[in-house]
Amino acid sequence: MQKPKLKKLVDEWLEEASIRAMQEKLTAGELTSKELVLLYLKRISIFDKTIHSILEINPDALHIAEALDAERKKSGPRSQLHGIPILIKDNIDTHDKMHTSAGSLALKDSIALEDSAVAEQLRQAGAVILGKTNMTEWANFMAYGMKSGYSSRGGQVLNPYGPEKFDVGGSSSGSGAAIAANFAAAAVGTETSGSILNPACQNSLVGIKPTVGLISRRGIIPIAHTQDTAGPMARTVEDAAILLTSLCGMDDCDPITKTNPLIGTDFTKFLRKDGLKGKRVGIATEGFIELLDKNKADVVRKALDVLRKSEAEVVENISIPSVKAEWKYDVLTYEFKPDLNAYLSKLHPSIPIRTLADLIAFNNQNDEQTLKYGQEVLVESEATSGSLTEQAYIDALEFDLYHSTEQGIDYALKNNHLDVLIIPSDEGSHISAKAGYPTITVPIGYTQEGEPVGISFAGTAFSEPVLIEIAYAFEQITGHRKPPVLGKE
Repeated sequence: MQKPKLKKLVDEWLEEASIRAMQEKLTAGELTSKELVLLYLKRISIFDKTIHSILEINPDALHIAEALDAERKKSGPRSQLHGIPILIKDNIDTHDKMHTSAGSLALKDSIALEDSAVAEQLRQAGAVILGKTNMTEWANFMAYGMKSGYSSRGGQVLNPYGPEKFDVGGSSSGSGAAIAANFAAAAVGTETSGSILNPACQNSLVGIKPTVGLISRRGIIPIAHTQDTAGPMARTVEDAAILLTSLCGMDDCDPITKTNPLIGTDFTKFLRKDGLKGKRVGIATEGFIELLDKNKADVVRKALDVLRKSEAEVVENISIPSVKAEWKYDVLTYEFKPDLNAYLSKLHPSIPIRTLADLIAFNNQNDEQTLKYGQEVLVESEATSGSLTEQAYIDALEFDLYHSTEQGIDYALKNNHLDVLIIPSDEGSHISAKAGYPTITVPIGYTQEGEPVGISFAGTAFSEPVLIEIAYAFEQITGHRKPPVLGKE
């Protein structure tokens, strides 16, 4: 960078800078939001050429930042996110000059007619929406065997810790890789089943998959209304809690948010170094740890040893009755068609893709560009009625709800009088997802080859406060995250 001050900041300070550190410099007048945007744009221009995590930059980002700088001088910051650059996944609507495509060529020209609730919340908090992140196309609900992080619009997202060696995780792949590589302060991902937690584990990040209903789903390209949610991805629990505070809210257009008892909560209140003290935590490895390769399992075991020496009361060998149930994704197959058709029907009239059938036809007509992995999952969903009246759907939904709650998370918590369940990596994410329950993943180290490993803390509905307490305290006594080595300019 030409300006000496900015060159010093980008070389010596920006990498791994926390939101708190950014706000301190902004408040002291040592940095402006406009300059902060420039610093991140510089890093993106240098390092994302090989990672492919960013689909597009918000053309108005610098001007928005400049306006927020003027507002800060006049009336002070709106929130802890005032003037902070945030990236969001490409399936989250923004009514601006950026597109929302779920990584597909079919929607590459689609500009949302209005902001999603997530974008509204971010703008109200004073965040700068810096750009859209690449993702596994259609949130990995398109084809069998699709590689995590691949989209026909953006290509393949690579893991900054090992672009040629390690899976980047999906489907919030770009959000994960971008924040791991320090391309923004934090990002918003989305999850239906593992799509925040998996890339968070793979990119040495904190990921929060909140309770369904904590954050409005309005304006997010859907998979399944019973499981979809947005959530924060950040380098620390504190930064994730700051972002969650701004995303949490009630929305008349999303009825499930009216069940949220945490509206107005400042989640940073739960950042307690003694957050493990007096907590009963249950270690649930059966059915999960054997799914990890030996190197990752060894890292998990070392982290569990640290937990055992903490101030928490650790309960070993917790059993989840449904851990080996015959889980299927039938609910997603049935819900995707009506949910997606409803979304597509509201797009700008210039977009010809109005139904799932239109999408499938478009892909067939442009198969060389769009069907690298096929579209069998889309075709299976299109074969359903779209009316949600099938007995197979109702049976699958009831099965998932019962086995994920009364025979799943809630059973394990209540029968063992636990505050939280500890699950290795993100292997139990499907159970929490089907229950609509929250999970937080935290970095716990790296394999000998350098692949990131995480651990998950799962709870019952709207238990985010206790999960944040425990995750923050665990993070403070371990502190495993380190930035990837990206090379030089």
